[in-house]
Amino acid sequence: MTILFYFITTLVTFLLMEAVTWLTHKFVMHGFLWYLHEDHHQPKYNGVFEKNDAFFIIFAIPSIALFYFGVNPTLNILFFIALGILCYGIAYFLIHDVLIHQRFKWFKNTKNKYLVGLRKAHKIHHKHLGKEHGECFGMLYVPFKYFSM
Repeated sequence: MTILFYFITTLVTFLLMEAVTWLTHKFVMHGFLWYLHEDHHQPKYNGVFEKNDAFFIIFAIPSIALFYFGVNPTLNILFFIALGILCYGIAYFLIHDVLIHQRFKWFKNTKNKYLVGLRKAHKIHHKHLGKEHGECFGMLYVPFKYFSM
């Protein structure tokens, strides 16, 4: 396998993770695992962690397994799929927890239109405190209307 093939595998995996995130957010987090996600939709949470943070562990398990099988017995494509998942997880953390929810005050005053649009779309998602009637379940791709509001 070539380096270009591995790079493309990582990139395609990263891009596909947006669809996985949308589907998981809509049908799992707002579905049968709502009890873990519910506190995330409350206006204030008491403390550093919330039950919703368990999803970081749940989503890390496939990536960790793929890293293991991606080097065992030798380096193979599974490693680069895991790398794509990991890169998406890092992007998700930076966008969702740092930029949008300001759990860390790193990008507090951004004027970037794309990042402001992401923040607006997520605000619309959180205006619904229950699991029904949600919208904007993705993270890095949101409808264009949020960039012109």
